Parts: sequence; C-alpha cells; structure tokens
Amino acid sequence: MGKKKKPVVPEGIIPIAENRRARHDYAITDTLEAGLSLRGTEVKSLRDKNVQFSDAYALVKNGEVWLLGLSIAVFKHGNQFNHEPDRTRRLLLKRDEIEWLEKQLAERGKSLVPLKLYFKKGWAKVLLGLGKGKKDIDRREDIKKRDADREMRRAMRRS
Repeated sequence: MGKKKKPVVPEGIIPIAENRRARHDYAITDTLEAGLSLRGTEVKSLRDKNVQFSDAYALVKNGEVWLLGLSIAVFKHGNQFNHEPDRTRRLLLKRDEIEWLEKQLAERGKSLVPLKLYFKKGWAKVLLGLGKGKKDIDRREDIKKRDADREMRRAMRRS
C-alpha cells in the first residue's frame, strides 16, 4: 500500500480543526464562510489548535449569527483576562448573507453547523454548512455506497 496523500491546502490558509462528525450527521447542501469575533486569548488558543466542535451549531438571532457550543480551551499562559471556553461567539457575515440564512433556516429540519476552522490571511474563519439531519437509514446507505466504491477500486487495482 502507498502513502496517504495530504490534502492540498490553498495558499494563505492555515487549518485549525475540522468537524468530521458534521458530514456524518448532516446532509450538507450549502457552505458559507464567516469571520469570528474573538478575544485575544481565544486567538492564541486557536493557534495552538485547542478547540472542540462536540455539539456546536449556529443560529440567527436579532439579525446576527451566533455560534454556540464551540469550545475553545483556556489559553495556558493567559492571566486574569483569559476567556470563557464555552461562550457564545458572534459570526461576521454580510447583511444579505444573514437574510439568506434566515430564509433557509425557516424551513423545517434545516441546521447550520460549523465544518472547519482556519486562519485565512491571519483572520480566524469558520466554514458553515447548511443541511438537514440524517436518519439512521441515510447513514447506512452512505456506508453501503462507500464500501461499494472501495470494492470497485480494489477490483480495478487487481486487474
């Protein structure tokens, strides 16, 4: 077996973390990039990649988009001005993007989940995914499809 290739990262983008569970639990239809409103120690902690997505999601409230459930660990060299790890963070989006999101989220069953965190030209960004929650049946179908693709690749390699 050969070595696994590293994913190609566009220039100027430094990956922090990826929410692999989101694509497992949700059928993502659209993605949207948003800036994060952070405090100083949060940025330092992100540079150390101390973040957990666990049950993170976003919602639109009073014309603003908020990110809840994202846990950025306390900066270990911080002092009394350290941040609260599980605080609600504001996302920075344009007005028309927020209005579009409100319309999309008004549909029953749609959710807004963070997919990736990264630095782009020095600014902290989050890639949001808009999708519907998958049922167990949908997950089983995904597994069957993935297994069939794997078997097909193995057969192609053998011949």
